[in-house]
Amino acid sequence: MEPITIYSAGWCPDCRRVKNFLNQRGVQFREINIEEDEESEELVLRVNNGKRKIPTLKVGERYFACSPFNASQLADELNIPLNK
Repeated sequence: MEPITIYSAGWCPDCRRVKNFLNQRGVQFREINIEEDEESEELVLRVNNGKRKIPTLKVGERYFACSPFNASQLADELNIPLNK
């Protein structure tokens, strides 16, 4: 599987849902808090057409937002099982 980076914030419930979904399936990821890293916030805005959509995931060189959280979409995007 390609490396996964999650751009998130501590207060974000959808971010927690994505992380829980991945952890339950043993999928490793790196997390970057956009409130602590100005460059990552700018990246999120750029890849989401000026919208501060989190969580935004980077898989390889591809970006997509999972807000609102959608387990089916996330499983499809990452090619992992929906049910653990």
